[in-house]
Amino acid sequence: MRILVTGSAGHLGEALMRTLRGAGRDVAGIDLRASAYTDVVGSIVDRDVVRECMRGVGAVIHTATLHKPHVATHSRQAFVDTNVTGTLNLLEAAAAAGIERFVFTSTTSVFGAAMTPPAESPAAWIDEDVVPLPRNIYGITKLAAEQLCALVHRGERMPCVILRTSRFFPEPDDRADVRAAYDDANAKVNELAYRRVDIEDVVSAHLAALDRCVDIGFGMYIVSATTPFTHGDLAELRAGAPRVVARRVPESGAVYSTLGWRMFPSIDRVYDNSRARSMLGWRPRHDFASAIDRLRAGDDWRSPLARAIGMKGYHDRAFRDMPYPVER
Repeated sequence: MRILVTGSAGHLGEALMRTLRGAGRDVAGIDLRASAYTDVVGSIVDRDVVRECMRGVGAVIHTATLHKPHVATHSRQAFVDTNVTGTLNLLEAAAAAGIERFVFTSTTSVFGAAMTPPAESPAAWIDEDVVPLPRNIYGITKLAAEQLCALVHRGERMPCVILRTSRFFPEPDDRADVRAAYDDANAKVNELAYRRVDIEDVVSAHLAALDRCVDIGFGMYIVSATTPFTHGDLAELRAGAPRVVARRVPESGAVYSTLGWRMFPSIDRVYDNSRARSMLGWRPRHDFASAIDRLRAGDDWRSPLARAIGMKGYHDRAFRDMPYPVER
């Protein structure tokens, strides 16, 4: 079965291409940018290009997108063109070609305002039952693309799985206060406890979704590192997250002390990946506790795949005093 990966020059696209090629799978990549992992240089907005890419393909993994860091540098129309029209082009071409496996990479950003409860409230427990309230054009267009997946599944019966991924990018945080107060690795390891995932696990989730797609028919799942927290921790996480972390992962205290690191004083959300693990048979290997174990052993907290791909960036130019501009 030949697999088409869109966005093959991006973080996730390259990770998928590396993994699939390494496993000897028949895979082709399409991207606007030429790369060692791009077989077709073209746009998913071009229906003719998309139609041609479907020849001989048995499955599609659609990762190509404009991201949150593009919100301040690209028009809303550009987001609609790529994230909505491009997705529709792929869905319709795949359905017309009789493709039976379509995996769409979405984002936890679709939850938007639902992830930030009022100041005195407990942290939000984010699972697939939470109603999305996107805050910007990125979240809105990804949610619209999800709905197109559902529409095409209902109308054409094409099996489709949507994965709402949490943070896995290696770029510095977009919040100046976080960059000023925390070492970059410190901030990212903190996030593994509640809102981040290693790219190796994102890849394995996509491959699990590909395997289970036909049996599931249609499904939507959160892909994030397995949290050490429970519902009973939510109130205390908002008021004093370090106490909860010390209780749930006691080994972290000595490691953080040695490195001069700190946990965030407050955590406002927790992503729950249990449905993805149950329904997809997904077995993520990286989480906050495993990162602590690697750091304690003197190793890098990231997976080898994350280190191999490195930092790509989202723009062709640098911005003063920030990794990229962000419209909130």
